[in-house]
Amino acid sequence: MSRADYYERTEPASDSDWHARPLEGVFDELETSEAGLASSDAQDRLEREGPNEIEGEEGTSPLEILLEQYTSALIWVLIVAAVVMAGVGHTVDAAVIAGIVVFITLFGFVQDYRAEQSIQALKEMSTTYALVRRDGEKREIDATNLVPGDIVFVESGDVVPADARLLEESNLRVDEAALTGESVGVSKEVGRVDGEVALAERENMLFKDTVVERGSGTAVVVETGSESEIGQIATALEEAEDRETPFQAEMDRLGKIIAGIVILAVAVIAVAELLVGETEPLQVFLTAVGIAVSAVPEGLPAVVTLSLALGARRMADQNALVRRLPIVEALGSVDVICTDKTGTLTEEEMTVQRIVANREVYEVTGTGYDTDGEFLRDDQPVSDERVAEVLRCGMLCNNVDVGIRERDDDGGDGAKAVEEAGEQERTYLGDPTEVALFVAAQKAGFDHEELAAEYPRRGEVEFTSARKRMTTIHETPDGDPTAYMKGAPETVLERCDRELVDGEIVELTDERRGALEERNEEFAEDALRVMGFAYRPDVPADQVDDPDEDLERDMVFLGLQGMLDPPRPEVPGALAGCLDAGINVVMITGDNAVTARAVGKEVGLRSATVITGPELEEMSDEDLAEIVEDVDVFARTSPEHKTRILQTLQEKGHTVAMTGDGVNDAPAVKNSDVGVAMGIRGTDVTEQASDIVLLDDNFATIRDAVKGGRRIFDNVRKFVNYLLSGNGGEVTMVFSGSMLGFGLVITPIQILFINVVTDGIPALSMGVDPPAEDIMEREPRPPDEGVITERIVTSIVGIALFMTICLLPLFTLNFYGELVPGYDVLGAVAGWSPDYDPGRELAQTMVFTGFVVMQIVRIQAVRFRYGLGLFTNRWLVIGILVSITLQLLVIYTPTGQFLFDVEPLALVHWVQIAISAAIFALLMAGFVKVQDRYFERY
Repeated sequence: MSRADYYERTEPASDSDWHARPLEGVFDELETSEAGLASSDAQDRLEREGPNEIEGEEGTSPLEILLEQYTSALIWVLIVAAVVMAGVGHTVDAAVIAGIVVFITLFGFVQDYRAEQSIQALKEMSTTYALVRRDGEKREIDATNLVPGDIVFVESGDVVPADARLLEESNLRVDEAALTGESVGVSKEVGRVDGEVALAERENMLFKDTVVERGSGTAVVVETGSESEIGQIATALEEAEDRETPFQAEMDRLGKIIAGIVILAVAVIAVAELLVGETEPLQVFLTAVGIAVSAVPEGLPAVVTLSLALGARRMADQNALVRRLPIVEALGSVDVICTDKTGTLTEEEMTVQRIVANREVYEVTGTGYDTDGEFLRDDQPVSDERVAEVLRCGMLCNNVDVGIRERDDDGGDGAKAVEEAGEQERTYLGDPTEVALFVAAQKAGFDHEELAAEYPRRGEVEFTSARKRMTTIHETPDGDPTAYMKGAPETVLERCDRELVDGEIVELTDERRGALEERNEEFAEDALRVMGFAYRPDVPADQVDDPDEDLERDMVFLGLQGMLDPPRPEVPGALAGCLDAGINVVMITGDNAVTARAVGKEVGLRSATVITGPELEEMSDEDLAEIVEDVDVFARTSPEHKTRILQTLQEKGHTVAMTGDGVNDAPAVKNSDVGVAMGIRGTDVTEQASDIVLLDDNFATIRDAVKGGRRIFDNVRKFVNYLLSGNGGEVTMVFSGSMLGFGLVITPIQILFINVVTDGIPALSMGVDPPAEDIMEREPRPPDEGVITERIVTSIVGIALFMTICLLPLFTLNFYGELVPGYDVLGAVAGWSPDYDPGRELAQTMVFTGFVVMQIVRIQAVRFRYGLGLFTNRWLVIGILVSITLQLLVIYTPTGQFLFDVEPLALVHWVQIAISAAIFALLMAGFVKVQDRYFERY
């Protein structure tokens, strides 16, 4: 099935008729009820049915990874070379080449497998949770543990976790584009749909991976995992679309360029050797093979992917879950962070501290989610009755539940616990603002279950970011339906014409309205988030069960509740660190301008210059473009404002990271350069649109993510520079030796050993280098700057030339030793006999070993530019020691000498190599000084 067919289909993938059965038949078939399953029953079903996952989500198998190692053309060139060598009787050389092929493929397999494991581990950390009823009470579980028969609850912003039959709904509409390709949301209704109808017409069904646009619903799970509609389609898809990372694409382009250069160089060498040299054609062929393998970084994409994956894993340990590895490149370029306030800059533990009711102001004691507290007037306790009506409204017009959240960790989700029992956590499930209202009502003695039974809900006009208010309809003890409203004070006040004072409904005069607005501003100046409350006792009959916005008029104002969400203590330092790194921070919040400015100043924003949503709407695009870089607080905004701010900043050339949590934030998060979702309070939709999920919703974690991204990019750039400059030196050395008539200055097998063993291990070690000390003091990297810069290109060329300049004398000195003045003195010191002629084999050994030593020197030269000493990375030290040990084993063991055609080196040889390496280091130091005049440091 093609992806075009996937979106053009109208018929279901399965022939299930869950939509057409009566609910009693659904419950009977699933052996469940509206009370949900028992935990033990659910566990049995999970073992029988399997996890709620779609086949194919487990990633690439080890066998596939191993076979992919043999897709490289260069690997097959080596295999052909080994076959040719064996065919002409060079069995030892053939065996060595075959062994190196095996080593290369196994080395690549280990890299790719570790990268795959890291990526899969990151995916597993990005867990989706589902709210279910088990053992008679609500609890939040890992969605992969859902089973047929579970009762699930969904609301606006949720991704539907499984196929389910609807039991209850309130203004429920679902975006089923993931399943049908239709962009228009589908309104859902409880009932029975007869016959074989298309998926889009099954109004009583919810389907896995579709998105709840608005409203809420309760449903019974009927199919999970691969048995769901989207699961059956996914298993029928023939091809998966693997997206190449920008790093890999850049490496591929670079490889093609180098391959072209190598082909030309090999052709010139082959012609020169065959026409003017004395080298056998077979040896010329093997030299060409060795040059090709050493010059083209065939293993570099795997090293890059592994480095990205391991770096992303480190970032996950710091609560920044990278969902897409390519985003690491953009992280280093971020120069603007647009952040929410609540829970990101602040603690997200709202506590009601002041209440306005009956034209008086009351203080509320207690902190956090502790239900112990008093209500004070002029520091004296007052009766709860003075604030009862506004608190009752706050608890009724509220979607908080008290349930169980199941976690495998020790509370890393940031949940606020009411009580703990083993691995289960009884907790408030809901928005922090609503939880604060819920707790405040509990302080006055209200019990949620009792109040819900006394005032059962009949309908709801849901909260949206555009409306900034929410209304619920309840039956009252006297039988009259009553509407309760909460929302931003200005939106509530504009719907009110009366107020409740000491139990009597009186007119809401302009003078009183002005006094309330002043009180709201006074609270806001103290960084309090303020909510207004109202009710309507005379709800029209046609609005009771199917309410709309027409209901929200002629309301009776009840009062205000002001709650404090203190800034996180680590945020001012993190924000200052971002400013030092050249990253501007912009706060975008729904709070009013006064509150937003107060919080902005408290956390350390540059100027706390505020623009409100209404002011934004009056601006033209040109006007916004003129001031957007000077504003660091946007207040009373909607998600549409976020998108406009984002687009304006991007048009000004900025690389923007945008945070979001609500479903309406998803477009801004999706279209930003780095989309950041809130892992605790964020919706599934926003998480899926994001590049990074903050597991702790903390702004400091964004700063750490940028730092982590810069670190990963630096490390990638370092080992790319290191590998390519070394490869360039090998090519230049062989080419120069051939052109000067020296023949083969290093054998193909020795080149392969250097390329695979002594280069690969240190390069991998550099992938875990610590960050440079000034990593967060630099300006952001330009977004169009790739891994390979002009400076690195000049380094590759310059280092290649310096290696050749320093290594050619080692070859000539030992190959033509008796012709060099003073050589006999060196020989006497070394204990050689007067007639000793080292010859080609020793000269090649000197070049071979000289390459290894110079590469080690080169490693530290690359790292020194980042202010890193040799012992700042213990894995690199170990890698260098391993490389040196392997080289010594090759030189000084009979097996190594036999396999690699080398001579053991005497002290004088090591003196020569040390002198050459010292000269090479001095040349590099001078070259860096020259580069510093023409290029940026990095």
